[in-house]
Order: sequence, then structure tokens, then C-alpha cells
Amino acid sequence: MGNCTKFLFALIVSLAFFSSCKKDIQDDSSISENSVNKFDYKIVFEWNNLWMEIERHAVGYRPCPTANALGYLGLANYEACVSGMPEYASLASRYQGLKLPQTFANQEYHWPTVINAVNNYLYSRLLPEVDKTLYTKIKELAEKNEKLYLESAGQEVFLRSKNHGEAVAAAFWDWMKTDPATFDGYKDPFKENNWRDKLKEPGAWTPTVPGPGEGMFPYWGKGRTMAIKEDMKVCKDYKQYIGNYSENPGSTLYTQAVEVMAQNTPSLSYQTEWLGEFWSDDLVGLTFSPPTRSIAIANQVYEKEKASLQDALVANAKVGMALHDAAIGCWNSKYIYNIERPESYIKRLIDPSWEPNLENPLTGDKGISPSFPSYPSGHATFAAAASEALASVFGYSYGMTDNCHRNRTEFSGYPRTFSSFYEMALESAWSRIPLGVHYRMDSEEGVRYGTEIGRVVNRLPWKK
Repeated sequence: MGNCTKFLFALIVSLAFFSSCKKDIQDDSSISENSVNKFDYKIVFEWNNLWMEIERHAVGYRPCPTANALGYLGLANYEACVSGMPEYASLASRYQGLKLPQTFANQEYHWPTVINAVNNYLYSRLLPEVDKTLYTKIKELAEKNEKLYLESAGQEVFLRSKNHGEAVAAAFWDWMKTDPATFDGYKDPFKENNWRDKLKEPGAWTPTVPGPGEGMFPYWGKGRTMAIKEDMKVCKDYKQYIGNYSENPGSTLYTQAVEVMAQNTPSLSYQTEWLGEFWSDDLVGLTFSPPTRSIAIANQVYEKEKASLQDALVANAKVGMALHDAAIGCWNSKYIYNIERPESYIKRLIDPSWEPNLENPLTGDKGISPSFPSYPSGHATFAAAASEALASVFGYSYGMTDNCHRNRTEFSGYPRTFSSFYEMALESAWSRIPLGVHYRMDSEEGVRYGTEIGRVVNRLPWKK
């Protein structure tokens, strides 16, 4: 080979090398420019706020259908954006029947538009039965954001992003329909009631007054889980806390019933009463439900930390999925153990005139007990599961002030401050005892069981 030929050959190789390097640099830059982390939390925050506003008035949604919806919403938004989150992996292959459209390689997406489209599609289908003036807010929020995003992203990127979000949402909606136990569960929360067949069981649950006269969501334990396996759909047996069911004055259960009475008296201290009311979240029209309370807490964290969109998406997914599985496991356990509420036990054995402290200022009803079995506590299970999920993103020693009820007027909505999410879960769990609707064992097992569920969610292969 002549010198000239050698020179030309070397030049061609060099050019090819530098051309290759330049292409790699451009691809890396493209990936960086298309990252979810370019954006902040605000689109997640807005849709969470709207859920909190609408769900407060949604009859039949609390607590199980709400937890179900939050699980699917969280995972759908995560999966729609995961290709823009280089450290994170899709979880879709874990779920039989879930077929998701993929993003186009080397194409730009505007991730807030994707999220806006996912939520517009799913909210419109998850909340069709609420008041029309509230339902129209879904369209209003979606259209407001679309106008902003079209201008900032440009028509081509905007349309690609919107189409992708809607396609992912449609796939999730189709997948939701394949779980007959939970799909459209809000339409008949009392189906499959068989409490009358169990009345001969010791301490069997019976409806309390005021109330609907039936048990709510007895079928929910048949639902499909997102993280826990079938053998985790039942919590620890209540006998590990109190031994066998007993009505003897010296028994552990009797002692726990007396404790409920001692915490719930006409001379209840202001601090104790305030704590019970602060975490109640029981009543339609007054406040959002216990699962949505965890979303309200998450939203406060996003705002305080000025969180990235990626952190908000991951946290929403983990919290939603933990709540989803907490509802299935907790309600499955409730109807397996079928333990009566403290109200029934106390009135029958100790004081027929005793009433719990849960009241509804909207209807004037007093002495309310939720209409499903006592063990374990739903509040405790939800709070602990969500707290474990949130802590995995923002830290196990994360302190915050909860402003959820700042604007309530029927009781002191003054904020309460906590040193960790777990501390919040413990207080939520304990609050049910002075309110008069749970035994100590219900709350303790709810915290233990919910924490375990949250840990299973956290152990999913989120990272690549």
C-alpha cells in the first residue's frame, strides 16, 4: 500500500471514529433532554389535589374503591413515563394481561403532557357517578394544561405525548376490567354479605346503628393484588394478641374493651378528642377517605421539597400500590376473623348506654361505628403501608407538619407536626381507640401488617 493510500485509509478511519463519537454524544444528549427529571412535581400535585376534592363527595368509594383506583393511577403514570427515567425499570411484565404501548425510540416526549393525558382518561372513567359540577373539573384541568403544554412543547411533541398517555391509560383501563372483584366496586359495596350466616360464631360482627345495616365490601379480599402474594392477603390471627375470644372480665379482650371506654368518656380531654378527629377521615362530604389522606400527605411533601417529577411519580406509584394491596389484605382479613366492634361488645357486656365518639356534623348522626368488622384497623393498615412507601423515597426520619385539615371549622384543624411518616401512622392507628371504634389489637396489627405490605411494594424491582 502506497503512502498516499495509507494516508487516505487512516483519514477515513479517523473520520469514521469521530463521526461515531459525535453520534454517541448526540444520543446521550437526546436522552438527557428527554428525561422526566427535567420537570417538577406540579402536574402530579394538581391531579392529586383534584382527586382529593372530588373523592370527598364520592358515595361508595371509601375506602376500598378509592385505594383500588389510587393503585392503578399510580402505576399507570409511572409506566407511561418510565422510558424517560433511566434508572428505573418497567414493572408491567409482572402483571398477566397488562399489555402496554411503548414510546418511540429517539423521539422527544413532554412528560407532563403524558401524565395529563393518563389522568384525564382514567379520572373520567373512575369518577363518573359524582356530582356533575365536580366531574367537569376533570375536563377543565386537562384542557387548561393542554393549552399550556401545546405552547411550550410544540404541536408534534405535544401530540406524540398526549397519544402515548392516552394509549397507556386505555391499556390500564382494559386491564382493570379483568379483575371482576374490584372493577366498579363502588356501585355495590354490600354485595355478597353473609354476616347473618355467622351469627353463631363467638364475637361475630353485627351491624351497628346508625349505619347501612350491612357490611361494606365483604368481597374485596378476592381482588387482584399488585405486590403481595396470596399468602399475605391474611394478617396475623387476632388470637396472637388476646388469646381466644372471651367475654370474661379478666380476659385480654375485655380489658381492651375497658381501655376503649376509658379513652372515650364524656369527660374526654380536648387533646384526646382532637387526635381522634384529626385522623378520622370517615365521612363522605366532610373530608377525603383514609387512603386519600396519604395522597394528601404526599402532596405536602412534594410541595415542601420542590420535588422532581420523577420522585413524585415514584412516590405516587409506591403509595398507590401499597394502599391498593392494603385494602385487599385488610378487608380479606376483616371478614375472615369477623370480630365485632367495641361498641357491640361494650353494650352487650359492660354498659348498654355507651356510645363511640365518632359523629357526623353534616347529618347530626352520633355514636357511629364503621360498617364492617373491627380487626384489623383499616386506618392503621392504610397509614402504615403508605408511610413505609413514602419513607422509601423521602427518608425514614423525614419530619413534617400535616396541614390536611387546616380549613375545617367543625373541629380544630390546627396542623400537627411529626418526626417521621411512621410516627404519623402510629398516631393515626391509635386515634381509633379514643374515637371508640377499634380495640388496641386492631390498631397494633394494622400498623404491623400495613408496614409489611409497604415493604413488599418497596422491594419490587423498581431500579434497573
